[in-house]
Amino acid sequence: MRVESRARSRALQALYAWDMRDGTALDRVAQQVWDDLVVSQEEQQFAGFLVRILMARGEEIDRSLSAVTTNWRLSRIGAIERSVLRLAIAELLQGTTPPRVVIKESVRLAERYGSEQSARFVNGVLDAYARQQGML
Repeated sequence: MRVESRARSRALQALYAWDMRDGTALDRVAQQVWDDLVVSQEEQQFAGFLVRILMARGEEIDRSLSAVTTNWRLSRIGAIERSVLRLAIAELLQGTTPPRVVIKESVRLAERYGSEQSARFVNGVLDAYARQQGML
């Protein structure tokens, strides 16, 4: 598995842990998770980049998700799916990874940590977001 793929998993684990803990800073939770899991520096570098985007643009990311998931309040979306979607939009906003790669990796994460239904939901939301933003 590529470093970027492993790093996305690590960023997802940190984001999920942060989502479960109210009030703790994301960067602090991420570092605790990565220290506990003994995450390599290579993985931490890319995962940290994604986490910093989420910290800087979290409200914008959540508004974008709310706009695409009109029938679902963000709070009603499962924590795994919500975390995968936030992570994917952060990477899409970064603009260096091709959108189809981000979507494919996100679907893989949703299936691995969630379910087949999670993967289909994530695929549909990210496809709609990418099309709305003119990325596809």
